[in-house]
Amino acid sequence: MIIFLALGSFVGVVAGLFGIGGGGLIVPILTMFLLSHEFGGDEVVQISLATSIAVISITSISSFRAQHKKKAVRWDIFKMIAPGVIVGTFMFTFVASNINSFYLSVFFSIFMLYAAYKMFFGKKAEGEGTIIGRSGQFFAGFGIGGISALVSIGGGMLSVPYLVKQNIDMKKAIGTSSAIGFPLAISGTLGYIINGYSHTSIDTMMLGYVYVPAFVCIAFASYLTAPIGVNLSHKLPIVMLKKIFGILLLILSIKMMLELI
Repeated sequence: MIIFLALGSFVGVVAGLFGIGGGGLIVPILTMFLLSHEFGGDEVVQISLATSIAVISITSISSFRAQHKKKAVRWDIFKMIAPGVIVGTFMFTFVASNINSFYLSVFFSIFMLYAAYKMFFGKKAEGEGTIIGRSGQFFAGFGIGGISALVSIGGGMLSVPYLVKQNIDMKKAIGTSSAIGFPLAISGTLGYIINGYSHTSIDTMMLGYVYVPAFVCIAFASYLTAPIGVNLSHKLPIVMLKKIFGILLLILSIKMMLELI
């Protein structure tokens, strides 16, 4: 419990500091912790992904409510993209549940390499076109949800630049992305619970693939510490910290992958 609370506290600060979800931290650290305790067996990465996305379903609530109060959510865009996000996330939990943990960790590490690259060299997205139609938004949402289910993120790293490309103001793109993150996380959590139904047990404290003790402690601590990260974001050199954080994500994901060999 102490380890989970500490992890949740760190995740909350990072989320508030950089405005991102904590899946990049939760998944590798939780995987390594469970491996060290010989818990989870061949599906240890699935358990970490499910627990992480369940945490996001809680922590995203305060984020999108705050954005809504600031009138930063484009609900017209949300209504078009959310169905695709929900379907894509849910369906890809079935894919994740049938992939070997090692190969799933390889995909996770590749995505974290991409995340690290964006933190180092990525330029701010610029608007290039107009708002696309309902079917286009659905399929874009499907892709965002699918990838998010495989790496347990809230989708912001993908949806914010996608929205900005459509000439949506950056603040409203971030606000809309935070709103999208809530149904994405709920859909992903439900999918992992259904796919891991056979693992549900009071003795092991599992609900599907969700490891309940880790979920409760991490979600509780991160919810409390996120405001600290927000306050620090106005005082610390964010550009340099993002680069350091990018390296940390890459090291953790590679270490997780090596421990699964």
